[in-house]
Amino acid sequence: MARVARGPKFVQFFDPVIKALKELGGSGRPAEVVAVVARLKNISEAQQQEVLQSGGLRFDNQIAFARQYLVWGGFLDSSKRGVWSLTQKGLACPGLSDAEALHLFKVQHALHSSATRKAETDAEEGDTPAAELPQGYKEQLLKVLQQLPPNGFERLCQRLLRESGFEQVEVTGRTGDGGIDGIGIVKVNAFVTFKVLFQCKRYARGVSCGQVRDFRGAMQGRADKGIIVTTGTFTKDAHAEAVRDGVPPIELVDGEQLVELFEELELGLVPLKTYDVDTTFFDQFREPA
Repeated sequence: MARVARGPKFVQFFDPVIKALKELGGSGRPAEVVAVVARLKNISEAQQQEVLQSGGLRFDNQIAFARQYLVWGGFLDSSKRGVWSLTQKGLACPGLSDAEALHLFKVQHALHSSATRKAETDAEEGDTPAAELPQGYKEQLLKVLQQLPPNGFERLCQRLLRESGFEQVEVTGRTGDGGIDGIGIVKVNAFVTFKVLFQCKRYARGVSCGQVRDFRGAMQGRADKGIIVTTGTFTKDAHAEAVRDGVPPIELVDGEQLVELFEELELGLVPLKTYDVDTTFFDQFREPA
């Protein structure tokens, strides 16, 4: 990944993020955007899985920082619901050249330098994930989850499934059980129920295609559906394997979705009200009346 002259590495992703969102129809979840940008920029699987000292993925962090600058520049909206979407300015943008991307970075960096300078430096050196800039609690929560003992994380997933409407959720976690950590029942209505097996992985790295395939082999003939929950990510091949035709489907819940579940259920998180300064609001008052 080549460095843009006189700018941090993430500046090179400003234009690809806009292009990725256009390709996705104007909006997309972060993981979808990351996948498209990786394809557009020919980022190898090994580069995508490079881990920071903090446990986050370097490539994902760079995309997160690119997204933040595009929000500040008015190209993306500031949705807090986990969906990135282009504004009218972003939709109308034909593309950003390297010079335009660097100019955007310099302007917004100057406006937000007190909040971003250390985080940007740390993100380049691999100490602090870029995602900590807008919402540091997410990375903190993932660290807490990754540090839980195996049985503790399994019991926590059991609680999440129960809170999400599953019934008769049991943690099995038996050695030699093919990686199956538990079982639950989903009741659709009075006539339809599904047995679901689940697996819990406290990972910082990506779960591979082979691991998804092994889990499906273990659940074959024992359940209608499977779920793999991880604090990390899933590789592109793992996603493809999970929905392969002719075999039982497996739902993949990555770290980002896991955090969203905690937010929706308000488990382990204390809601706080805070504010960010909208500097553009004050522009109208900077000029004489």
